[in-house]
Amino acid sequence: MLAYYIITCGISIVLTLIYVLIWHKHFDVHFTLIFSFIPISNLGFLIIAVSQNIQEAIVANDMVYLGGCFLNLFIMMCILDRCNMELPRVLRVAFFMITFVIYASVLTSGRLPYYYTSLHLEFKGGITLLVKEYGFLHTVFYFMVAIYFAISIGALIYSFLKKKDVSNKVVLLMAIPQGISVIAYFGSKLFPATLNPLPASFVFAQFFFLLIVRGMCLYDVTETHLDSLNEAGESGFLSFNFKYRYLGCNDAARKFFPELKEFKVDTPAADYPFLEEQAMNRIHSFEENPENNTSFYSRDGHTYIFDVDYLYDGTKKRGYRIFVTDDTKNQEYIALINRFNSALKEEVDEKTEHIREIHNKMILSMATLVESRDNSTGGHIKRTSECVRILVDEMMKKNKLHLTKEFRKAIIKAAPLHDLGKIAVDDAILRKPGRFEPWEFEEMKKHAAEGGRIVHQVLEGTDDEYFRKIAENVANYHHERWDGSGYPEGLQGLAIPLEARIMAIADVYDALVSKRVYKESMSFEQADKIIMEGMGKHFDQRLEPYYVAARPRLEAYYRSLDE
Repeated sequence: MLAYYIITCGISIVLTLIYVLIWHKHFDVHFTLIFSFIPISNLGFLIIAVSQNIQEAIVANDMVYLGGCFLNLFIMMCILDRCNMELPRVLRVAFFMITFVIYASVLTSGRLPYYYTSLHLEFKGGITLLVKEYGFLHTVFYFMVAIYFAISIGALIYSFLKKKDVSNKVVLLMAIPQGISVIAYFGSKLFPATLNPLPASFVFAQFFFLLIVRGMCLYDVTETHLDSLNEAGESGFLSFNFKYRYLGCNDAARKFFPELKEFKVDTPAADYPFLEEQAMNRIHSFEENPENNTSFYSRDGHTYIFDVDYLYDGTKKRGYRIFVTDDTKNQEYIALINRFNSALKEEVDEKTEHIREIHNKMILSMATLVESRDNSTGGHIKRTSECVRILVDEMMKKNKLHLTKEFRKAIIKAAPLHDLGKIAVDDAILRKPGRFEPWEFEEMKKHAAEGGRIVHQVLEGTDDEYFRKIAENVANYHHERWDGSGYPEGLQGLAIPLEARIMAIADVYDALVSKRVYKESMSFEQADKIIMEGMGKHFDQRLEPYYVAARPRLEAYYRSLDE
């Protein structure tokens, strides 16, 4: 009997460790709480079984009820979340307070008669039993468990029968541990024995929850795609797993193709003619040659671009996704342009080039104006722009990152705008002749996000959307760090746009080797040491070989400035 409690406690700890290893940011917080509380409860059962006095048993019983009280609430919240149902905030708070009050009454065991009227120990079968006489609050606990169970089962049944955006497989997996836990709990009360079934039921619940969280990100369609595209509503997407089962789509896709509203998730795509013809054919073509990922589809006077790629869960490929963009306006524009004669085209090109020249001068003037306010960064934008040019040139020699000429042109043009947000920083801070106080540095840090906002507003509506995005990313994210310790958003790794990662190296390098009012210029050797130590922490490790290759040109450029 003692071995039973040891084994169930050990297994619950192992299952929790597995959950930690596969944890993903998209996991519901209630799943994390469940996997945290179950080992504590099972450890409580084990301690009761080996208790030598009533005080030890009461403390262990408090550990048991930490799970006994809150697990039912957390399981209910997980079920509602998986069924895409939201509990009103008032009810969420009320249920938590009720659960907390019940657990608080458990903590009074041995001192107040509200939950237990009496407690004593018995020794049977080689283990210790905590024998209890129940008070009125224990009856309230029964009602609380019954309410949570009823809400959970009701949500599961409704989702199974009515909701098309919920996987029936997930519904069944959620129902099994809920049913086992409740049956085990009330069974332990009706048929008390030395072998309490609750620890085993908790272990079974953990196992099923692991199955659920393993695949839950596939059904969180919005989370597995770019949120900005989803919110903008200009691009639709559809998702499929490697078994060609339909996982879902966003609102934009349903707007483009209304029949998607009737499609049931987790259903083979072959069951629906539209998916078979328009999705599966494109996926099979992509499987044969990943370069065959883009195609057009015309319908009801609209032209759509279909773009196929893998569906990722973190860094793992879990299926396929198809982006759908309404390209009708672009196609109409192209057709219109094709009808212009060559003379008109030359005139348009000439005027466009003139506008771009004015635009470029305006951008550079804005950046220069901002720099003139900062007495510590004279010439900084010119130097960093040249640093960016040198780095990108080295990157394009072998071009393992597949950079385009358009990217090179855009990032060099955007580099002068990286500190544009300083226009919103108070002069007293910006022009301070020395190091910043902590609060001053916090104010200065705001320039990154402010720069992104200003660039977005200034360039919004221009015909060069690609450049606008590059410039906005450079201004907004050039102080982000590879390890996630940067600002303004604390982005980490590949979540930081490539153009911002390149800008970060150029910005820091110039700050190190240039003289400032609060420091002398640093030697190239010292600066190089700091940059190299920052690879993999501050900077993208993949950019290290390009920086190393660019270093002689960088040093030559800075030496030329001193001549």
